[in-house]
Amino acid sequence: MNLTLDIARRYLLGKKSTNAINIITWVSILGLSIGSAALILILSVFNGFESVLTSLFDSFNPQIKVMPVSGKYFTMDEDTISMIEAMAEVSHVSRTIEETALIDYKGIQEVGIIKGVDEQYRYVTDIDSSLRSGKLILDDPSINYGILGSGMSTKLSINYNDAITPVTIYMPTRSNRGPLAKDYRTMDVYPSGIFSAGSDADLQYIVTNYERVNRLLELKEHISFLEIRLKDKVNEFKVIKAIADILGPDFLIKNRYEQDATYFKVMNTEKWVSFLITSFIMLIIAFNMIGSLWMLVLEKKQDLSILQAMGFTSRKISGLIMYEGMLIAVVGLVSGIILALILYFLQANYGIVGIPEGFLIDAYPIELKWWDFILVSVTVLSIGALASILPAFRAGKITPYVNMEA
Repeated sequence: MNLTLDIARRYLLGKKSTNAINIITWVSILGLSIGSAALILILSVFNGFESVLTSLFDSFNPQIKVMPVSGKYFTMDEDTISMIEAMAEVSHVSRTIEETALIDYKGIQEVGIIKGVDEQYRYVTDIDSSLRSGKLILDDPSINYGILGSGMSTKLSINYNDAITPVTIYMPTRSNRGPLAKDYRTMDVYPSGIFSAGSDADLQYIVTNYERVNRLLELKEHISFLEIRLKDKVNEFKVIKAIADILGPDFLIKNRYEQDATYFKVMNTEKWVSFLITSFIMLIIAFNMIGSLWMLVLEKKQDLSILQAMGFTSRKISGLIMYEGMLIAVVGLVSGIILALILYFLQANYGIVGIPEGFLIDAYPIELKWWDFILVSVTVLSIGALASILPAFRAGKITPYVNMEA
C-alpha cells in the first residue's frame, strides 16, 4: 500500500489526543453522507417526475408533430402523405384538425378546443390507455361520439348516464350566406368517454371525428397537424430531417420534447437549482472538515516534522493531508450512496413519502440513473478536495524535526 495513504488511513481511524477532532471529523462525514444521499434523491425524484410527465404526454401527444409555419391549417396531397407513411422508420401517420370553440352542455358553457382525429390517431398516440372510462368511437355513421378531457368533463358537469343530451359545439361561420343566416354553425357530440393525459389537454379538449370537424369548420380535408409515430429503436433526428426534406421549408417538425418544451425546461431549471442549493449547503458543511483537518495538522505537527526529517518532502506532507481529506469525502460519499439506495428501495416499493390527493399518482416517483451517481461523486469529491487545500498547504510549511540532544 502507498505509505502516504496508509498513514492518512491511520490518522482517520486512529485515536486522537483531543476527542473534539474525532467528533468534528465524524460530523463532517455525517454531513457529507446526508448531503450525498440528498443530491442523489433530488435528482432521482426529478427523474421520476420527468418519466411520469413523459408517459402522460405520450397518451395525447405524438412522437413527431408536423405543423405549418404560418396559419392554422394546411392541405397535403395523398402522394406526399404516402411518401411519409412508406418510410421504413414510420409506424403510423394521423391527420388531425383543431379549433377553439364554444362548448355548451345543458346551459353550462365553456371555451375549449375541438380536435378531429382519424382512425390512425389511436395508434399514433396512447390515447386509449389514458381513458378513465368509456372508449373512443370514430366510425359510427349515424352518431357523432367524442371523448372529453377529465377537466373539461368536470367543468361541464357531464352526466354519462344521460345518453340523450349531447355536448353542442358552436363555431362562427366562415362565409356570409345572407342577412337571415346564422352567425354560427353547430355540431352535436355525444360523450363516449373521459381521458386524463395529466396536462392542459384535460381541461381544454374534446376529441371526435376528423371529417365531421372539417365540415363544422366549412373546410375539406384540411389539417392542423400531421401526427407521426415511429418504430422502435430508430434515429428520431434522422427521420425528422428526412421528413423535412420531403415537406420543404413551409412546415415545422417537432419531437415530443419540443412540443412540451416549457414543462421540461421548468422542471430542468428546478432540478438544477435544487442541486446547486444542496451542493452549496454541503460546501458550508465542509467548513467542519477544514476545522478537523486543521486541528489534525496541529496535533500531528511533531509527527509530520519527523516524517520530513526522514525524507518526506513538503509536497508529500501536503499530499498526506489531502489524502486524509479525500478519505473523509470518500467515506461520506459511499455511506451517502448506501443511504440513498436504501431510501430509494423504500420509496419505490412502499411509497413512504406520499403526494396529496388530486394528483395522478399516490407517492413521489423516483428513478435512479447511473450518470447521477457520477455527477454526485464528482461534486462530493471536489468539495472534499477544496476543503483539504488550506490544511494541506499549512502542513507543507512545517519545519523538519531536529533532535537537539544529538
